[in-house]
Amino acid sequence: MDTLESKENKETKSKPNRRLPKPVNRKLQMTIEYALVILGSFIVAISFNLFLLANQIASGGVSGISILVEQLTGIQPAFTQWGFNIPLFVIGTMLLGRRFGFKVLLSSIVLPLFVYLTRDWPAPTDNPLLASIYGGMGIGLGLGIVYRGRGSTGGLDLVAQIIHRFTGLSYPLSVAMLDGIVILCAGVLLSPEKALYALIGLFVTSKMIDAVQVGFGFSKVAFIISAQTEPLTEAILHELDRGLTKWDGQGGFTKEGRTVLMVVVGQTEVSKLKAIVKRVDPTAFVIISNTNEVLGEGFKLHGS
Repeated sequence: MDTLESKENKETKSKPNRRLPKPVNRKLQMTIEYALVILGSFIVAISFNLFLLANQIASGGVSGISILVEQLTGIQPAFTQWGFNIPLFVIGTMLLGRRFGFKVLLSSIVLPLFVYLTRDWPAPTDNPLLASIYGGMGIGLGLGIVYRGRGSTGGLDLVAQIIHRFTGLSYPLSVAMLDGIVILCAGVLLSPEKALYALIGLFVTSKMIDAVQVGFGFSKVAFIISAQTEPLTEAILHELDRGLTKWDGQGGFTKEGRTVLMVVVGQTEVSKLKAIVKRVDPTAFVIISNTNEVLGEGFKLHGS
């Protein structure tokens, strides 16, 4: 007969060993975030100077306005950016509160500073198509790094937040509207062709920001509706070595209860998953779709 102590030992041994999350070093985390904001601002600045400014491609934002101002008046883009960013930060803080923080102010100052310091770097190309593509990639990479540092470059982003707050327009629509106005002005003041190149640059920037934010790896999420739920569950757990979630569903026509299996797999595991389903239940209904980012055990760690 087991003693109380032996029972406790058995229970302890039977429990899986789970690593407890390490305590967050707040100072180190803040240092990394500020470093990311500065690094991202530097990449945005050199991409702006080497590609967009050198080829007069005003692809939205305060940077695009500074290109137009430089073409019309000869004022250095860095001064125009300071002239917009800092007052907009003050206005945004007054209207929306102090939730922007020091990192937004930091980027609003250092980004134009980097633009000014790298203003004489030679442009690697005078081809506007290449400039819009590579400039868009560089701007998107830099902005993505800034966002990873939980910062913002301010500028028209703050204006978009103000519009969203006081008019009810969605934030993405407000950003698109403001960028569209800048590009439209570029088409009038520079040339329609420059505006088209600016659209290309803006599109590439948005895609690059997404890539930096969620990564280049794509996983697949599969929804499986089958009458052979238990055999499928065992096969996925042991052959594919993936966890899954069971949902209770109901047939829309038959009104019968259904169990829906949801399983997330890597791209290389899709064929194996389909083979398992085909073997266990050839009549199963399967939906497989892309998912950009998966956080949790077996995939990407939270905060990475």
